Amino acid sequence: MKNKSSGFTLIELMVTVVIIGILAAIAYPSYQDSVRQSRRAAAQAALVSLGNAMERVFTQNNTYTPGGAAPTLGTAAGDIFPAQAPLDGTSKQYNLSIQPAPATTATTYTIRATPISGTSQANDGMLELDGTGAKRWDKDNGGTFSAAENTWSK
Repeated sequence: MKNKSSGFTLIELMVTVVIIGILAAIAYPSYQDSVRQSRRAAAQAALVSLGNAMERVFTQNNTYTPGGAAPTLGTAAGDIFPAQAPLDGTSKQYNLSIQPAPATTATTYTIRATPISGTSQANDGMLELDGTGAKRWDKDNGGTFSAAENTWSK
């Protein structure tokens, strides 16, 4: 009578590990890209909300620069909006800012979300929204907006 043992051979286990490794190598970059896109979308939503806050400032003061200066961002009293995005959670990826004159005047504004260095968004490029509703993304992270980058698309 032959004694049969049940179980997996070393070859079967190695093949399984290799297959799992290949699947992980394919899935991980896609996951990272999805996370980057969702963080960018959160920054875009924060910019739109900041734009709404700027419109409230204009409605109350008939200018985007009450007292001659742009409103402030942060968590102190008198600040119109938080200074970092995403607005919820503790892992902040973008600094929000109101651009100084001539980009922001009594009749127009330009707001920007700049990736925080040292975060996973650091090379994603800045996002910008102005008072006309124009949305720009420095997709190549070159520091300026080209004509092809005048949108927040992928």
